[in-house]
Amino acid sequence: MGLRKKSARNPPVMSHEFMVQNHADMVSCVAMFFVLGLMFEGTAEMSIVFLTLQHGVVVPAEDLLSGSKTLYYYGVKDLATVFFYMLVAIIIHATIQEYVLDKISRRMQFTKAKQNKLNEAGQLSVFYAVSGIWGMIILTSENCPSDPTLLWRAHSHNMMTFQMKFFYISQFAYWFHGFPELYFQKIRKQDIPGQLIYIGLHLFHIGGAYLLYLNHLGLLLLMLHYSVEFLSHMCGLVYFNDERYQKGLSLWAVVFISGRLLTLIVSVVTVGLHLAGPQTQNIDALSGNVNVLAAKIAVLSSSCSIQVYITWTLTTVWLQRRIEDTNIHPVRKKKRFRSRKGTENGVENPNRVDYPPKRKEKSS
Repeated sequence: MGLRKKSARNPPVMSHEFMVQNHADMVSCVAMFFVLGLMFEGTAEMSIVFLTLQHGVVVPAEDLLSGSKTLYYYGVKDLATVFFYMLVAIIIHATIQEYVLDKISRRMQFTKAKQNKLNEAGQLSVFYAVSGIWGMIILTSENCPSDPTLLWRAHSHNMMTFQMKFFYISQFAYWFHGFPELYFQKIRKQDIPGQLIYIGLHLFHIGGAYLLYLNHLGLLLLMLHYSVEFLSHMCGLVYFNDERYQKGLSLWAVVFISGRLLTLIVSVVTVGLHLAGPQTQNIDALSGNVNVLAAKIAVLSSSCSIQVYITWTLTTVWLQRRIEDTNIHPVRKKKRFRSRKGTENGVENPNRVDYPPKRKEKSS
């Protein structure tokens, strides 16, 4: 299925340009290979590992108030599922890029720098919006607002529901797809280290919540983080489209700081107080027992460190933007400053005499 429009110039097969222009088609072929594997008995069992969630256990009705239910834990087979949905994320990324963002760029006639900002902000905004709405639905369906203790304890039988595990698998798939996208989107070499840090921090914290069965806490913190980042990219899009909109950036700064403070408060209250019960000697992540001093220190320190890092990055970017604005505005004022008739440097000069214009003499 073709997702990218082919240019008039055909690059050599398997060259760099060929891979970039046709990467969505090639990835969709690989994904279709796993889907077609379901049609044959010999390969169906292998394909199911990639397409469906693994490590499920049916809990009998007598152990649950709501009846029998299939719950999930994590395992090695999750890597295969993450790989398949990473391919799906690459296809969706290319579809949004081709049919939405590229059309906007051509219509607005953006420069190359603004086009890169639009691509990054547009892709992340869609992901943050979908993940935020999806996470809110999961927390509501699992009665987290009415039972806040779910934030610091694992699910019954120390397992996850289908929707909770699928959410985390999708998060892993999206952030892992960012690594090949650095090649497909032709990211500049000087920007690659920052992108790697950005992706790595998300994978580290999502993986920590997933492996330690702090699923609800991790989901709530992700919702707070994604909400702030979504507003950040929306304000950025408005700002670079028209730099006169400074109020949006001020609102974003207030919401940004408030979101970081709220994240710190939730982390400290959950980890520092509600996990501060009688500690066990040995950690057992498979059973959801992470109530040991080392685990609590690791969770709390990682949450605080990422908030400090993000806040420091915001402060640096904000200062750089203010310096750029102060350098641009004086130049604009000088261009707008024009002396009027009868004035010198904007002040009326009473001693100045303006002679009337000479009339042209008519030729007889």
